[in-house]
Amino acid sequence: MTIHPEIAKILAALPAPDGSPLDPAAMRAGEAAQVPPLEDRLPLHAVEDTTVPTPSGAVPVRIYTPAEAESYGLLVYIHGGAFFLGSLDTHDHVARSLAKETGCRVISVGYRLAPEAAFPAGLEDCYGVLRWAAEHGDQLQWNGRTLAVAGDSSGGNFAAAAAAMAKDDGFTGITHQILFYPSLDLDFDVDRYASLRENAEGYGLETAGLAPFNAFYLDNGADPADPRVSPIKRADLTGLPPALILTAEHDPLRDEGELYGKLLAAAGVQVQVSRYEGANHGFVANFSWLPEFYQAFRETAGFLAGTGAVTGAATGNGQA
Repeated sequence: MTIHPEIAKILAALPAPDGSPLDPAAMRAGEAAQVPPLEDRLPLHAVEDTTVPTPSGAVPVRIYTPAEAESYGLLVYIHGGAFFLGSLDTHDHVARSLAKETGCRVISVGYRLAPEAAFPAGLEDCYGVLRWAAEHGDQLQWNGRTLAVAGDSSGGNFAAAAAAMAKDDGFTGITHQILFYPSLDLDFDVDRYASLRENAEGYGLETAGLAPFNAFYLDNGADPADPRVSPIKRADLTGLPPALILTAEHDPLRDEGELYGKLLAAAGVQVQVSRYEGANHGFVANFSWLPEFYQAFRETAGFLAGTGAVTGAATGNGQA
């Protein structure tokens, strides 16, 4: 179907790329200026900023408690932003909605960004927080059942990589991985996936912009051939946690997310893949105010509760 009309209105108002070099500081400031004031955010029982100790150092986190309860599932959330943008604040609304709809205590990770932090600093921060959550279940009132890792876009890359790192370390405690329109293959050959050409222009994230946006990460020690950088290149996907993968119809990255679902299923991993029709890249972070895209949070809740169709790599429209 065509792009959602509300998304189309916003895309039409965006200035055309002028080819000037990307300025991380200016872009981060622009993002920060759009963060809504606290009083306009979804209210929850408690939201706490703190830092947690990890092998890579102290990592800022924001912990969201949806309601008062005796125990909670835990969900470690990793924001997107092409590895150099995004923050606890810019994706605060995503974490709040995840907490509200899933009932989990959500731990959002303020990992180190490129280019200031070289690979694998950001990934190590995320994995360290994931292990910290697992090791501090009593402190976090963990229910002993759900320990999920989730991320959108480049955060989905980190979530998938962290799940694989856990398996390699012999840590089997992760129960679910949730990947929203993940960036899983950082080899940007435009012929690798049909969606890179089908959705090359006009939908916000453009194929020509993938290389320059990810250059801050790739030029700072991240090798696209390394499965920690491109999780889809991992040779052995067996034993990874069940996965929910949400893709967007009008996204250059659509096909790599859906292929990853097929590869996981072929390796015996339980997978649920949903394609959101009429959506573009970033719809969970940018357009969840539209009911058909807010559905992503409810689908996540169903997946964690075991009520979704987690039987194989089946692609649906995500709007049911």
